[in-house]
Amino acid sequence: MAVVNRDPRTAPHGTRNDAVLAAVLCAAAVCLALFTDPGRRPDALGWTLLLAAHVPLVWRRRRPLLVLVTGLVLLVPYHALQNNHFAATPATIVALYTVAVTGRPLRTILAGVVVLGVSTGAMLTVSTHMAVELLRISGWVIATLFCGVDVRYYRQYVAAIVERAERAERTREEEARRRVAEERLRIARDLHDLLAHSITLIGVQTSVAAHVLGADPERLDRETVAKALDDIAETCRTARGELRTTLEVLRASENGDGRGPLPGLDGLPDLVRTARLAGARVEPSLRARQAPPAVGAAAYRIVQEALTNAVRHAGPEAAVRVEVYETDGALRLSVTDDGACPDPGTAPGFGLAGMRERARSVGGTLDAGPRREGGFGVTAVLPLTITGEGAG
Repeated sequence: MAVVNRDPRTAPHGTRNDAVLAAVLCAAAVCLALFTDPGRRPDALGWTLLLAAHVPLVWRRRRPLLVLVTGLVLLVPYHALQNNHFAATPATIVALYTVAVTGRPLRTILAGVVVLGVSTGAMLTVSTHMAVELLRISGWVIATLFCGVDVRYYRQYVAAIVERAERAERTREEEARRRVAEERLRIARDLHDLLAHSITLIGVQTSVAAHVLGADPERLDRETVAKALDDIAETCRTARGELRTTLEVLRASENGDGRGPLPGLDGLPDLVRTARLAGARVEPSLRARQAPPAVGAAAYRIVQEALTNAVRHAGPEAAVRVEVYETDGALRLSVTDDGACPDPGTAPGFGLAGMRERARSVGGTLDAGPRREGGFGVTAVLPLTITGEGAG
């Protein structure tokens, strides 16, 4: 079946195989000429024409039509000299089959008509009886041509199936690579938001403890230092839990997603509390309680990053207002502060880009920049019905 399915023009060792085939057909022709119809056994010229007609078969895959024409030129005088007509039949059938299996149907039909026309015309010059006999056996020629065309269509059908299977496999591989890239980007965003938020809070709380320790060693405020250290420990515990949830995706089993529960709107009060522990004066207005998991997770991460930036850049005792509410089928959120804006000369980080990616991942939009009345603001609109790109 592999030989039948394969295009003969692309088969390995084609010339060698055709040389072997030509030798086998030549031997068969000699046997037919010697042992059938003894009264028409070829003479010296007949043997020469018969054997020469088999030589072009060595190149039948490369030039099938030329091989057929060459064989026809050699065999027409062979038959006209009243040599054994059966001896040349196998070579003629192979040449016709090769033309049919490698060429278009129109060319195959024209080749068949030419072969029958030329052969019949040559026979008419010799004997009307032989011409009629040739027409009688022309069904074998037509059968050979139809067999070649059928095999050609079958090979095209198999090739189309193989090509579709390969294309489907490539599509699956590309989809797998795309999903891996998206998952890596998701993990990178989660780790950035988590670590940046936690490290910023730990840095602020450590500064508070260091300030208390160095302000007046004689009158050490142990309660303030202990509270700062407790806040650091609580931030570490929270960060460790979120980090474990984020990294569980790397240990996902074959039957599990491994992502764990996504953070959502119910986690926003904890973000407000940790920002207050870091010294920010946060005024929350959380009027939305329910949202799809992906939208809730995006809102949580955007607020987390915005609060982290406010604690880091707005300065001590910055007033931060957090608003989250639902209107017109969308979740709207804003985080604004009245502190100093980030220094334009500092190298940009990944925070703002990550927030915009979070919003786009659920089909939403996000704006961030200095406010006209002072401070910095982040606003986002996240649709509560995820379609298109956000569905992934």
